[in-house]
Amino acid sequence: MSFLDLFRNLDQLFVNVSGWLLGLLPDWLQPWASIAMRIGVIAAIAPAIMMYLTWIERKAIARMQNRYGPTRVGIYGLAQPLADGLKMLNKEDIVPRGADRLVHLIAPVLAVAPAILLFAVMPFGRNLIAADLNVGLLYVFAISSISSYAIFMGGWASRSKFSVLGAMRGVAQIVSYEVPSVLSAVAVIMVTGSLSLGTIVESQAGYWFVFTPWGFVACLIFFLSGVAEVNRTPFDMPEAESELVGGFHTEYSGMKFALWYMAEFLESFAVCAFTVALFLGGWHGPAIPFWVLALALAILIGTARLLPLPVRGVGALVMVGAGVFWAAQPIPSWIWFLSKTYFLFFVLVWFRGTFPRLRADQLMGLAWKFFLPLALVNILVAGVWLMPQTPVRWAPCLLILWGAVSLLVAVNKPSITDRRTYVLAD
Repeated sequence: MSFLDLFRNLDQLFVNVSGWLLGLLPDWLQPWASIAMRIGVIAAIAPAIMMYLTWIERKAIARMQNRYGPTRVGIYGLAQPLADGLKMLNKEDIVPRGADRLVHLIAPVLAVAPAILLFAVMPFGRNLIAADLNVGLLYVFAISSISSYAIFMGGWASRSKFSVLGAMRGVAQIVSYEVPSVLSAVAVIMVTGSLSLGTIVESQAGYWFVFTPWGFVACLIFFLSGVAEVNRTPFDMPEAESELVGGFHTEYSGMKFALWYMAEFLESFAVCAFTVALFLGGWHGPAIPFWVLALALAILIGTARLLPLPVRGVGALVMVGAGVFWAAQPIPSWIWFLSKTYFLFFVLVWFRGTFPRLRADQLMGLAWKFFLPLALVNILVAGVWLMPQTPVRWAPCLLILWGAVSLLVAVNKPSITDRRTYVLAD
């Protein structure tokens, strides 16, 4: 294979380049070089992804608040994350006088290590999985649970009341939302019969799980539980600035604080990526038949005079974009995966710019009183979906979910006696 042949198939570009490089080595060295290459790529792309996730969030939040965001360093502020990283390297590392220095040092390292290890099983594209384990989903939940130890170690070692309170909140929140997150993934395991993320993505070719009744509910539970586990708005009680200054990392500065920041953004990216892999088709593009595009275009043209100009413009752009996607198939699988992942990350940033922080009782009640029972009911719905000889399976699945949601909303609706009362002094 010549060097130019590597770029003729963009979908397998990275696979072909790695194979070409390994082919330059002797046979006995290739297995070890392959392992080293995968570790090096993961160690290189994880910090790069983290840096530019911060840039995306700062730019998006700035536009939501009618500001420009970072513009000083580089074109459109693109070099701002690099400048921030260099600044953090030069900042003083301050350790509180009564702190446990060893644990204070280990905690941020223990927080960022699992976040990087999650990239090992992340299905970036077709044949682009560093380690396609047959228990990949179990690996994800096992590794992600380590963050609770890091948070409590960081809060306890700081010897600060704000840090300890933030750490206790963080551990309680992670443990609470880990349960519905795992149960929502059980439905996917039932349907696919596998814990391998590669197999789960392959089983969604042509039909994403999110477009099924059980898949839509499981997707919402999994994504929102993941947002809560990484302490992002509106589930950021462990870092509540108005109450706890900075939460469990109040007493951290310099590069240690940067490691906490890196762990948060990498885990946020991982939540979005695994949501895409489990429910949004992974590296598969939408299977849009041509007749669907033609029908939508006919409806748009037929109702054009009844719609305002902005709606017509948006509709035309959507149709043009869909037509381009249909004509340009196959788009490289890694582009599909990253596009969906960054879209979900934008939704996560949108949450931060839109919603206020939940109270502690609301936060825990949502996990135990709503998400947990709904996830259990959704497992039943997934079982009904798998029953043979049921061509009208949509009806019973929707009926069960509608009844469960209605019952949970009615039970959890605060009564008059639960509301706060204010007694004014005479």
